Amino acid sequence: MHLYIGIMSGTSLDGLDICLVSISSHIRLLGSRFLEFPPALRQELLSLCSPADNELARLSTAEQHWARLAATGVVELLKQQQLQPSAIRAIGSHGQTIRHHPELGFSVQIGAPALLAELTGIDVISQFRQRDLAAGGQGAPLVPAFHHWLFAGDGLASAILNIGGFSNVSFLLPQQPVYGFDCGPGNVLLDAWAGRHLGVPYDDAGNWGRSGQINAPLLEQLLQQPYFSQTGPKSTGRELFNLKWLDQQLASHAAITAADVQATLSELTAISISQSILRENVLLDRLAVCGGGAHNLYLLERLAALLPAMQVTTTDQLGVPADWMEAMAFAWLAHCFVEKIAANRPEVTGARGLRVLGALYPA
Repeated sequence: MHLYIGIMSGTSLDGLDICLVSISSHIRLLGSRFLEFPPALRQELLSLCSPADNELARLSTAEQHWARLAATGVVELLKQQQLQPSAIRAIGSHGQTIRHHPELGFSVQIGAPALLAELTGIDVISQFRQRDLAAGGQGAPLVPAFHHWLFAGDGLASAILNIGGFSNVSFLLPQQPVYGFDCGPGNVLLDAWAGRHLGVPYDDAGNWGRSGQINAPLLEQLLQQPYFSQTGPKSTGRELFNLKWLDQQLASHAAITAADVQATLSELTAISISQSILRENVLLDRLAVCGGGAHNLYLLERLAALLPAMQVTTTDQLGVPADWMEAMAFAWLAHCFVEKIAANRPEVTGARGLRVLGALYPA
């Protein structure tokens, strides 16, 4: 049994998920911390997702702030668990994605891993996407291999759906390799629209979306985005789905209310996910949801209505907390690096083969 720490900050840009796990033949969550991004850091990270002036200096400053916040969380977690840094084999740090262009062969995650190693006294494994990209893959999503390791042994035909800023699905079919892809926007448009009109970072339980009416013409227009009709391997990000894109789509729908837009965006997320799953034409026993979207009760209801042939639940019911799945995945990816275990899946990313992922920043 070895102890690892996983750090995840996703495209929702809400903050840092930090977890402590033990890994042997299985994984066990021992402790966790969530640190909200200070508003100034969140705004700077968001602005770095788009081209602007003085990017290199701003990026370098922002990632130092990111690493110092992460180190604070790690130190607090170790204190909470009464552990010394020497007890931890490695930190798996995803970093913060600010650009994702696999079609150009690159994806940028910042997080100053050398500084994180210096501040914590623990080896840091980071830059997990780069080796897969070098092998011709998308570099994402990376969690399907972890989902397979966790759940494939139960013999059920399952889909594990992560709804963060974007949604990605892993298909776990008996006697078959795991595969999966990004479906499209998860919470990214919902959060941005709620921030603009309600002044809050997310739509609590999906209640605002539930209060509106789905606008069928707008929904049909949004679904014309070519990404939705592409087959995997595929991945996406803020480069494609963002407020600027949404505003362009809304230009011919001036009369629609903000609540109706939110309802329509909720349906866009639900339909893009359900169509992605149904297009695979596989019989599934269950769909288990993790990530922040697991708290959007309206979205879960819409998924259940659109996928009546399968049980829609959350990974909490499978024994893995939905809020901590991704942070646990990056702790596991660090474990795979240390043990020289290939952790990408060519069926998911399109890479030329299996590769050991990550780069080491020693303490």
